Amino acid sequence: MQEFRMEQLTGRKYREVKFDKVILAVGSAENHGDHLPFGTDTIVSYELALKVAERVPGLLVLPPVTYGMSEHYAHFPLTISLRSETLVAVLKDILRSLLKHGIEKIFILNGHDGNIAPIEVAAREIKVENPRAKIAVLEAWWITAGKLLPPDTFEVWAGLGHGGEGETSVMLALHPELVEMEHAKGRVPEDLPEEVQIKWLFHELTPYGASGDPTKATAEKGRKVVEALVDHIMGFIQQMDAKDWKYDLSE
Repeated sequence: MQEFRMEQLTGRKYREVKFDKVILAVGSAENHGDHLPFGTDTIVSYELALKVAERVPGLLVLPPVTYGMSEHYAHFPLTISLRSETLVAVLKDILRSLLKHGIEKIFILNGHDGNIAPIEVAAREIKVENPRAKIAVLEAWWITAGKLLPPDTFEVWAGLGHGGEGETSVMLALHPELVEMEHAKGRVPEDLPEEVQIKWLFHELTPYGASGDPTKATAEKGRKVVEALVDHIMGFIQQMDAKDWKYDLSE
């Protein structure tokens, strides 16, 4: 199989393959409870990116962004956060570099809730700055998965939660050796409204470093999530490729 991980490519191999688009995973370095590793958000988003690239020719997987905006998780040990403006600046520099080298088709795969706003700001500002850029963003894989899968896939809180049933299931499917289910513990926040967002600090929702119910996680549920997301992203990129990523509705 042709190598598509940027960090493992030489300049010669890169020229030979002629990649015409990239996928960038954006994660975090933060506490995910006592059962999941600190790098969960990066691991999941990067592994999804790799699985997509296995099935989409010409797709280069960039090294992931391993730090995110995690200030709202800072009460839990060893959470490392970038400020929002720092993450915006980092992402804009990455996007500018890609455009400088002629790569205009860019897919961003986000793995962490705190990155949603910075990615939005960075992507839109670069699009305004460089109208030729074609930037697509999957801002919350956990929300997308919930829309793609049958509603009875998960048992508690629709599988949601930081280190909850869904995320833990995905890690069990991808890297079971990194999951310590005997230490899984979470809490489902009560009375959170659906229509209005309350801006919380995570320790206000749970004392455990995890929310939702990770004890309900299984590798089988995780495999369903991974398969649905990979198929969805692959299908989107193929649709965009079919029209050369042209989506100007004024035409």
